[in-house]
Amino acid sequence: MDFEVTRDTRNELLARREVDFRLRFEGPTPSRMQVIGKLAAGLNVSEKLLVLDTMKTSFGKTELTGMARVYDTEEQKSKTERAYLSTRGMPKPKEEGA
Repeated sequence: MDFEVTRDTRNELLARREVDFRLRFEGPTPSRMQVIGKLAAGLNVSEKLLVLDTMKTSFGKTELTGMARVYDTEEQKSKTERAYLSTRGMPKPKEEGA
């Protein structure tokens, strides 16, 4: 996977970085967890502080564009971010006895 940041701005009011990116890949479209891992490694931040907002692919291309937000602290993230965006794409916990 080839990762490129197209826009990186700082939002001081909400204590976060807003990042637009382009990701080129081979084979099937990567999962949200794979994209979060690649973004966290590329931006040198913890996965817990990163929220992946959108991922869009174009038909016939092996690249996707997206937007993500990187917060300064987990507290700031929980105050600002909607809960479903933080948990979207995460593996579901396995239920006992199932």
